[in-house]
Amino acid sequence: MKTIYNEVPADALTGSMRDFRVPAGNDLERRVGNFFKWQNLRRQNGVWPFSRATDFGPRTEVSAADDRGIAMQGVNFASQDYLSMSSNPVIKATALEAIERYGVHSAGSPALVGNTTASVALERKIAEFLGMEDALLYPTGWGAGFGVIKGLVRSSDHIVMDTLSHTCLQEGANAATRNIYQFRHLDMAHCRRWLEKIRATDTENGIMVVTEGLFSMDSDTPDLAAMQELCNEFNATLMVDVAHDLGALGEDGRGHIGIQNMIGKVDIVMGSFSKTFASNGGFVAVKDRAIKEYLRFYSAPATFSNAMSPVNAAIVLKAFEIIDSPEGKVLRNELMTNVLELRRQLTAAGLEYYGDPSAIVAVKMGTEGLARLVSRRLPELGLLCNLVEYPAVGKGAARFRMQVMAKHSAQNVSDAVARIKAARLEAEIELATMGEQAPRMRAVA
Repeated sequence: MKTIYNEVPADALTGSMRDFRVPAGNDLERRVGNFFKWQNLRRQNGVWPFSRATDFGPRTEVSAADDRGIAMQGVNFASQDYLSMSSNPVIKATALEAIERYGVHSAGSPALVGNTTASVALERKIAEFLGMEDALLYPTGWGAGFGVIKGLVRSSDHIVMDTLSHTCLQEGANAATRNIYQFRHLDMAHCRRWLEKIRATDTENGIMVVTEGLFSMDSDTPDLAAMQELCNEFNATLMVDVAHDLGALGEDGRGHIGIQNMIGKVDIVMGSFSKTFASNGGFVAVKDRAIKEYLRFYSAPATFSNAMSPVNAAIVLKAFEIIDSPEGKVLRNELMTNVLELRRQLTAAGLEYYGDPSAIVAVKMGTEGLARLVSRRLPELGLLCNLVEYPAVGKGAARFRMQVMAKHSAQNVSDAVARIKAARLEAEIELATMGEQAPRMRAVA
């Protein structure tokens, strides 16, 4: 039986989380109430598709519930498990073995006694994998991104960063210095102009240039060789975040650093384990052990946090072994087959997406109102995927970020396309009846 939806109030289809970023008032507790009021209006009308929980983890098909407790079942294109490692039997066996050997907790900072033989071996593996001298682990990928910037950059230094850099990098920059310069996304000429301007007046202090190997909202990548050459020219340090491509892309799993023949050539590489390696945690890889040792004692998310769990360290170490083996190549091929097929079927269905082939297939929606109405229908239709809207992306550039796994079946892919197409067509009709001009899907021949 087809659901008859109640009309959604206009206030639930407009506004964004940016509106509540700086609340007014002298009562720190009471002044957050307006955000909850707006959030709850969206929640009550089924257009708050966040904070969901799965019953059995990031499988290709899931049982889940929203934060009202309303259950759904369907195909899962919302989880970050690109090579389907979280359900890999070898990975699960490794976790159990690690629990028996180490227990479940590091019980100390990496500057003290939080390290284990597993974490030490993992640091060596990461360094070898990336052609770097050494690596340092962090308990989260967010901590690694924040910590490498805050740990190395001082208030008189400068940061030049791609405007779409991840929040952990932005927050690290804001915590480190006021001298922050953002260049237009992937715009090398704009980056050069900032470097020229800085060095015209300051040759004494440091510059860190920040970018990503694969940007998660647009699925695109910079010219890393050109960026490193530019940094060398202006005596700047290049830091590249490889959270979304390392392990999942490239013939040998080295991501865009490998694809672009930049192994061992980038100044600093930072990454997260939460997308491909079935674990929390992150790392910073460097070309000089002196940098690692400095970060160990001056990067607060490492120094003043318990070290990465020994269970997570063992899981990631095993994941690296798989990625660096024939099995890893098979998994990457399965992933890319699914990615290309999803993109092909979306095009055939009249749906557009951003960027180049990767595990991230961001399907264009347009207005936030339309995207929210689509999100209301997807659970009933049996599709779990993540709505991304302003300010995480540009205003009027809302999208659904579909995250592909190696073990998605051909039927999973076909079902996902059919369901998101149906949801959008129904949402467009609803918007039209509400008197709002709805962006139309292009006709399919």
